Amino acid sequence: MSLTLAGDWLREGPAVNVTGTAPDRAPSRYQTAALGAHDSTLPAFILAHLRTLKATEGEQAPAPLEGLPENLRALLQLALAVPEEGDAHPEVPPSSQLEKMGNLTLSAWHGCIALVDFTGQTVLSLGRLVRGRARFRRSDFWMTLQQCGVEALPIVSLISFLIGLILAFVGNVQLANFGAGLYVADLVGISMVREMGVVMTAIIMSGRTGAAFAAHIGSMKANEEIDALRTFGFDPFDFLVLPRLLALVLMMPLLTVYANLVGILGGMLVGSFAGITPVLYWAETVASLTMTTASLGVMKSVFFGAAIAISGCMQGMQAGNSSAAVGEATTRAVVTAITTVIVLDSAFAAIFTLMDI
Repeated sequence: MSLTLAGDWLREGPAVNVTGTAPDRAPSRYQTAALGAHDSTLPAFILAHLRTLKATEGEQAPAPLEGLPENLRALLQLALAVPEEGDAHPEVPPSSQLEKMGNLTLSAWHGCIALVDFTGQTVLSLGRLVRGRARFRRSDFWMTLQQCGVEALPIVSLISFLIGLILAFVGNVQLANFGAGLYVADLVGISMVREMGVVMTAIIMSGRTGAAFAAHIGSMKANEEIDALRTFGFDPFDFLVLPRLLALVLMMPLLTVYANLVGILGGMLVGSFAGITPVLYWAETVASLTMTTASLGVMKSVFFGAAIAISGCMQGMQAGNSSAAVGEATTRAVVTAITTVIVLDSAFAAIFTLMDI
């Protein structure tokens, strides 16, 4: 019984085409006159074929390899000399719906425990800062402050300006039907200072700064730099987490105020095209805003900044020791930060409604 092997056997090449009647035992000879270039695809195919026949027949005698090239024959003899492990292809039973739900519940529970633990560690680090015992480089703090503040102004300006334009466009279309186009200033002003300014700034910082925190700390963990800090007696929370938390908490209120002003200017531009003079638009905006309304977004920005910093740093500290794990940690940091911001904003909205603010 002869098995003819022909053509190129390459990983990037076409699939194997088997013709003729499938034998019920190992071939006694191989015809390789028409065999072209080959890589590991060919020995893997022959090895799988021989092991399938051996499992069916229970044959323990070595299979004949006559006709194969010398290097290929030696490789197969070496592979066939080692028996295949019984658990090489374990059968994994499909998970039931109850088991999947249980795994999701356990994963969510462990995630909550990790978040509480990391938040507690951060609070302890802040306590050490108040007592003057926290150690970190001041240059790292100022550099992070610049990255969170000045370097974020261009993207915050663009997004806030466009949000103000959109709100003014949508509001003017509806209010013009009632002859109340002037109240576009009220709509844009209140929307920006209460919700849109702080929320959009938080989302921007989640994707920009939170991801950067996770990638930086995750890379340090993959390179064992965090272990080196512990070896030299530095607390990683004081040295890595604390300056990033302080920088983002300090800069988020300033960025929020800036985003509110830029959004109002965007609405003013639309108002000028709708026939509302800039002076009248600004006067109406100032009249519609109270100190309480204007301070709500700024107050929320402090909590949003802390949530973004904790999410990014936590995912970075929990990243694996590989480049792929760093990428996964960065993705989780962005998703976690944005989700936390939306949940916190919903909670604040409910609290402000109950307080009639």
